[in-house]
Amino acid sequence: MAMFTLPNNPGKVQLGLKAGAEPQQLLDRLKYRPTVFEFFTAVTDFEPTAFQTLKQSVRFVRDTVTPKIVIHHPMAYGDWHLDQLLDPHREAAVYHFLQRSTAQLLDLANDLNVRVLIHGGYGGAESRTLIAEYPSLAVARHTVATRLDHLVAQANGHVIIENGITPSFMYGDPELDRTILQHGWPLVCDLSHVFIGLNGDMDRTMAALTRLKPLIQHYHLVDSLGRRHDSLPLGRGLIDWRRVLPALNPAATMIYEVPDETDATCANMLQSYHYLRRLEVQQLENQVDAGDA
Repeated sequence: MAMFTLPNNPGKVQLGLKAGAEPQQLLDRLKYRPTVFEFFTAVTDFEPTAFQTLKQSVRFVRDTVTPKIVIHHPMAYGDWHLDQLLDPHREAAVYHFLQRSTAQLLDLANDLNVRVLIHGGYGGAESRTLIAEYPSLAVARHTVATRLDHLVAQANGHVIIENGITPSFMYGDPELDRTILQHGWPLVCDLSHVFIGLNGDMDRTMAALTRLKPLIQHYHLVDSLGRRHDSLPLGRGLIDWRRVLPALNPAATMIYEVPDETDATCANMLQSYHYLRRLEVQQLENQVDAGDA
């Protein structure tokens, strides 16, 4: 067996961490010098003083640790997820916050040259309620597509769109995947969302990853049993990461969206990174051995 020497640039696996702008969380993550950093935001971050604090934190991370920064749009306003199907009349307050907060983040992203992550859809009973407000699923999907086209057009290259587990915007439905490819949207791929949306079918998950690979700019790497949004560390669910790893877009960034019991620490993110890194090294070693055979 040939001796294996790890290259200086060994592959596509990156250390990507996520936190809010709260100083304790930031200091915990930044001491590991991540290659990619994602900011989690909530409704309270969009109050004037808090938003300036968020902007200062983004600038600090960009200037001292990494320029590869993603700002995750808030997931919810009150009891509603910030879904692209929200109606300006039926869900007026939530829709208004969705539009206002998106505009604020795009201004910040243009100013600091970072990216903003927006959800194309979510999932569960709430999404079914929103879809039911439209004459058909086809009309709901057309509404999402129109809104995403408008968003991407005004974002100046600073927006990326994340998949949900809702029929209005998920990956793995061949018809919807074709629509996504036709529009050429810049994508975020949450692996657990793909897997859950496809009822734990690994073959269909791989087909979706392969089809959409050219458009994927950012990954949320998180494991799942494929039944619900369980947010497991890599290796503790049913996703076959040995199959996933070669299918990842090497030009994309990635984070490990795996929470600890408290937001103050990131042990599960680090564990997930090391799990995937070990798999990558094994695959590189196998490639060297195969070449010498």
